[in-house]
Amino acid sequence: MNIQEIIAKKRDKLELSKEEIEYFINGYTKGEITDYQASALVMAIYINGMNDRETTDLTLAMAYSGDVLDLSSLGEVVDKHSTGGVGDKITLVLMPVIASLGIPVAKMSGRGLGFTGGTIDKLESIPGYNTSISIDVFMENVKKHGISLMGQTLNLAPADKKIYALRDTIACTESIPLIASSIMSKKIAAGANKIVIDVTCGSGAFMKTREDAEKLANIMTSIGRLANKETVCIITPMDEPVGYAVGNTLEVIEAVDILKNKYMPEDVKNIIEELGANMLLLAGKISNIEDGKNLIIENIKNGKAYSKFLELISNQGGDISYIEDTDKFERAKYIVPIKASKSGKIISLDALNIGKLSCYLGAGREKKEDSINPRVGFVFTKKVGSLVTEGEVLGYIHADDEQKANEILKQEIFVIE
Repeated sequence: MNIQEIIAKKRDKLELSKEEIEYFINGYTKGEITDYQASALVMAIYINGMNDRETTDLTLAMAYSGDVLDLSSLGEVVDKHSTGGVGDKITLVLMPVIASLGIPVAKMSGRGLGFTGGTIDKLESIPGYNTSISIDVFMENVKKHGISLMGQTLNLAPADKKIYALRDTIACTESIPLIASSIMSKKIAAGANKIVIDVTCGSGAFMKTREDAEKLANIMTSIGRLANKETVCIITPMDEPVGYAVGNTLEVIEAVDILKNKYMPEDVKNIIEELGANMLLLAGKISNIEDGKNLIIENIKNGKAYSKFLELISNQGGDISYIEDTDKFERAKYIVPIKASKSGKIISLDALNIGKLSCYLGAGREKKEDSINPRVGFVFTKKVGSLVTEGEVLGYIHADDEQKANEILKQEIFVIE
């Protein structure tokens, strides 16, 4: 067996065997297969695709290319993953709710790259919160407190890291088998036997159309089934930002306000109900989705989810006085209102554009080494469908650079008709 023969098979639209896929993954992870050889195979996969069995074998080979976390001692752990979006603070809201309902939450999250925000960046905007705890501490926290959220410190799916970087450089990012195997390999390596995936769809998501989102959801569900990992995919819209806040500290503040039951944006409510109810169903806590939705909202209203969030933050070194009084968070130097250019109905608040503008302000990173500014971003007061009058405030730009804020104001952020 050699890599040239494997490349030729996929080039000629033939099916790769499990052994051939494992040979490629093992060889590339160890550096025995070169980048240009891997590029040729990845391009052949991009052009000619993979069937469900091939995609599953690729996923499992990548998942077991490094460390694999064993969560079996924690009980029935149900993991949650999002394919990414703008203003996506769902993990910050949902995971304390799930933990408050007695399901252990052992979640490793990543940092943001590009226009999509990362949960770890958001958590690190809370003074003192430690995302770099050891695995032993992580496991002990879950056993003692029922919840721990940390960064990906283990060497999880190293083959995926290499292939992901390669795909980006050779314009092979938009391949459903490669996207599905990338997501599922990390989830399998992270240890949960049951997984709920939020497949975002729209301008601010990786999948731009419902059709592509459904294809991705179907293949990930199939991978989960073939890998003995019960997997449910929920497709959620990402044409406008989730909730009202975009930016690390600003999203933390919004998540805290939601957990304190101060207000609940309708889109956030819909997402946490749907994802959460499916997590409860997989964990065997409920027999139907509606019961799950009711339990989720009940544990926000009765304060149990907020109490669990305080416990999480305090236990990992965070200063809970910032959670109890979010006015303590440091704010951007300039908070500039965005006003309606005319009266009418808001028909668009493009999530992709807002994500890119947030990066421009400093809330995101173009390269993994880039630092981010946790203070900057947007807080909107209106959503798509709102009726507005000329001059009405539609939101605020939070900036540390006044010139950047003024440049953004020149754009048509809200489309009004």
